[in-house]
Amino acid sequence: MPLSSSPHPLDESNLRDWLDAQAIDLGFNGLRITDTHLGSATEKLQEWLAQGRHGHMEYMQRHADLRSNPQLLLPGTVRVICVSMNYLPPETDLDEEWQRLEDPSQAVVSMYARGRDYHKVLRNRLQDFAQRIEERIGKLGYRVFTDSAPLMEVELARKAGLGWRGKHTLLLNRESGSTFFLGEILVDVPLPIDQEQGEHCGTCQSCIDICPTQAITAPYELDARRCISYLTIENPVAIPVEFRSAIGNRIYGCDDCQLICPWNKFAKRTELPDFARRHGLGQASLLQLWSWTATEFEQRHEGSAIRRIGYSRWRRNLAVAMGNALASAKVAMPDKEVIRLALSNALSDADDLVAEHIQWALSQ
Repeated sequence: MPLSSSPHPLDESNLRDWLDAQAIDLGFNGLRITDTHLGSATEKLQEWLAQGRHGHMEYMQRHADLRSNPQLLLPGTVRVICVSMNYLPPETDLDEEWQRLEDPSQAVVSMYARGRDYHKVLRNRLQDFAQRIEERIGKLGYRVFTDSAPLMEVELARKAGLGWRGKHTLLLNRESGSTFFLGEILVDVPLPIDQEQGEHCGTCQSCIDICPTQAITAPYELDARRCISYLTIENPVAIPVEFRSAIGNRIYGCDDCQLICPWNKFAKRTELPDFARRHGLGQASLLQLWSWTATEFEQRHEGSAIRRIGYSRWRRNLAVAMGNALASAKVAMPDKEVIRLALSNALSDADDLVAEHIQWALSQ
């Protein structure tokens, strides 16, 4: 629908000021707008899929055509409103994150997953945002997304000017580093488009060098099959033995490429209570989390992104980390005996997936 036919005619500057103000009011930290043309990103996606680098994420192959054309998700789409939302809670200390990685007895959960499920938080706020826009300019076609549909959201956000692609393939910007979530609203209104940002990684390749499994195979190229985030979250089967030692004590996701990135020195903390860590995540030991029953796992991860991997994958990941603790010289022998006993006691009731990882752990 042309802007001129809206019940509240706005010139472009007033409209943009209003959109920015609404985004801030809803807790978003950045807003940019782009069109639906993805250019060479579509070809790169096809090459990545053809190489099998998506691993068991069959949905990426299944919906590749939708990812290549946002208009297939919402016919008539001409613009994509891209927003970002910072997720680091105030108590996060990046130096402490490194210290926890160095303590094999501690359970490390990726920083983004310690609070409420961001899908729910962003989706609700995006829906409110879209309804406000409709109230302001009149009836429009729209659809909201946040990392749960076949949409190339990082590429769209880059094109919109929310940041640039880091060599680890994540989006970076000067104000928030890479510690923010992305959301999108597809609309059929020809809103004014923003400019892309330049890249600011220079010759730095710290993210490539730090990756424990060498999943970043070249600048801007990621093999998901080697990535600890994929291995501990998306991967539904046994974790390949070749990567188990490198996983260390990371039981859900991996933040190494973000922790090492110089731009994350400027990462802003969120003011939203939704992303505050819950149930000791960020402080818990491996043994504490291993002690959770299936019922406790479901209850404590209610409203969390972690819940969707299920209890079996959760135990699989913990077993690998506990095996690495048994292999580490940093863990005292009495503590190793407690870990060994906890694993042994769980073996008889474990499903096949978890049992194999327990047996591997006990052999370390």
